Amino acid sequence: MRIAFLGLGIMGRPMASNLVKAGHEVAVWNRTARQHVDGARTAVSPAEAAKDAEVVWMCVADTAAVERVMFSADGVEQSLREGMVIADSSTIAPSATVKFAQRVAEKGVQWVDAPVTGSKLGAENGHLIFIVGGPQVTVESMDPLFKAMGRTVIHVGETGKGQAAKICMNLQIAMIYEGFAEGLTLAKKLGVDPHKMVELVQASMIRSGVVDYKAPFVLRHDYSPNFPLRLMHKDIHLLLDTAKEVRVKLPGLETVDEIYELSSEEGWDDLDYAATIQLLEKWAGVTK
Repeated sequence: MRIAFLGLGIMGRPMASNLVKAGHEVAVWNRTARQHVDGARTAVSPAEAAKDAEVVWMCVADTAAVERVMFSADGVEQSLREGMVIADSSTIAPSATVKFAQRVAEKGVQWVDAPVTGSKLGAENGHLIFIVGGPQVTVESMDPLFKAMGRTVIHVGETGKGQAAKICMNLQIAMIYEGFAEGLTLAKKLGVDPHKMVELVQASMIRSGVVDYKAPFVLRHDYSPNFPLRLMHKDIHLLLDTAKEVRVKLPGLETVDEIYELSSEEGWDDLDYAATIQLLEKWAGVTK
């Protein structure tokens, strides 16, 4: 298939590369100049990348970035044709997704929201999980593309529902990690070996995928970005805004947001979100 892939960040670059490896004809674009993917054509604008594409796939930072890529003067909208599909693997507002889908539908274009989970390693290995919203027939037609980049597709409903499910999942990731970080910090303060505390967590009913993935990094104080703090912080704000739209209170997440605000002030935006534990350790006077 002819694919335009827009956004070559931590997740987007390996995703685009895996499409090339699967034999698809790929044009790529990134807002930062001189970005490229081996085997893909590098375009000068989103519109130029999308010119002959059957599917336009996006993986950019936030709702505003999707809107710019789609609807700016040199955006994808300039190249839309009836029968094209827009697939968005960014994590953005569900309400904005519905609005964007309605706009492109006027030109006979389908919108599939397909945010992902699996982190950087999953993107590199083609083991991502796609959380998909969109028409059943359209989603099924994209199966070869999903298989090139991931191992699981969970179709949760109509357009917009993929984004809704993704942000609700990220809420739980943020809360689970915060509980782990607070428990580990207190354990250190009480003189418990953190390696033994993690061993206990993983042997008990509180074991989780979040802890399994993050604990080895935390134990060696490695906060190189798999999921940058600034992006998790963005998702927390997205969650709080979405919850406000539908009149749902998220008091626990409001407290976690304060941790991220202060971590951002410490200059940790480009570290992994696991770096937030450093703030708790600082307050507790716990040394590494």
